[in-house]
Amino acid sequence: MPTRTIGFIGLGAMGGAMAETLIKKQYRVTGYDMRPEAVAHLEKAGGRGASSAEEAARGADMLVMMVVNADQAENVLFDKDALEALKADATVILCSTCAPDRIEAIARRVEKSGRAFVDAPVSGGVTGAKAGTLTIMAAAKNAVFKKAKPVLTAMGSNLFHLGEKPGQGAAMKVVNQLLCGVHIAVAAEGLAFAERAGIDPKLALEVLSGSAAQSWMLKNRGPRMVDYDNVVTSAVDIFVKDLALVLAAGQGAKMGLPLAAVAHQLFLSASGMGHGVEDDSQVIETYRALMKKS
Repeated sequence: MPTRTIGFIGLGAMGGAMAETLIKKQYRVTGYDMRPEAVAHLEKAGGRGASSAEEAARGADMLVMMVVNADQAENVLFDKDALEALKADATVILCSTCAPDRIEAIARRVEKSGRAFVDAPVSGGVTGAKAGTLTIMAAAKNAVFKKAKPVLTAMGSNLFHLGEKPGQGAAMKVVNQLLCGVHIAVAAEGLAFAERAGIDPKLALEVLSGSAAQSWMLKNRGPRMVDYDNVVTSAVDIFVKDLALVLAAGQGAKMGLPLAAVAHQLFLSASGMGHGVEDDSQVIETYRALMKKS
C-alpha cells in the first residue's frame, strides 16, 4: 500500500513549502513547528496541525523532518517521543543539513527501534521546495529507498541515491554547501571590488552574468548584493552553521579546506556586524566595511 500518511516536523520557510507540496500531491500531512503561526499556515494549505512533535508523528507511515540541526533532530525523535509515536514499520526521512557522523548515530538509534531511516538532505531553496523541484541527496538501504522514493520525488524532481549507508547523503550535502558558500563569498568579493573601482555595480553584475565568470549563485544572489530588497532566501547565519559543518567534516577526513575556511570567516564577520538574520547575499557588507574611507 502506498504511503499516504505523513508526519512533518519543522515548518520553516523550506519545511513549510515542502509540506505544502506534499499536500498538493494528495498526501495527508500532519505538521508541527514550535511557531504556532507556521502550524496555522499549514492548516490553511489543507494539512492538519499538531500541538507537539509526538502528535505529528502519531500513527504516521513516514516522518519527514526539516529541523535546524542534528541536536534538534535527536531531541524531537528521542526526547519528545516522536519516534515511538510512529507506526512500528514507519520510515524517518531526515532532510536537515547535519554532519555525516551525527546522521550515522541517529540512523542507528532509529533502526534499533525497528523503523527505517533515510538520510535525505536537500538543496534548491524555497523556490525549489514550492515547485517540488528540490535536489535530494538520499542515502538508505535499497529496499528503504524504494519505499520512500514516491514521497521523495514528490518533494524533489532531482533525486539521487548516494548509497546504502546513512551519512553518505549528508557528506554530499556538505560538499554542496562548501561550493555554495564559497561561490556566494567570491561573488561578493568581485562585486565589491567593482564598486571600489568606481564601476556601477548593476552594470558590473550584468557584465559578469553574461561572461565566463558567471555562476548560479552570482545570478541569484548578485541582484540582492547590489540592491538589497530585504528578501531572505537563506540567512547569513545558515552559512555560518553550514560552513562550520564543512570544516568539521574536513577535519574528520584530515583534509584541509582553505577556501571554505575563508568563506566561513567572511560569513562569521557579517553575522558579527549584525547581518546574521539577513539574506546570505549580505556577506558583501564585510567588504563594504573594509572599503569605508576614514
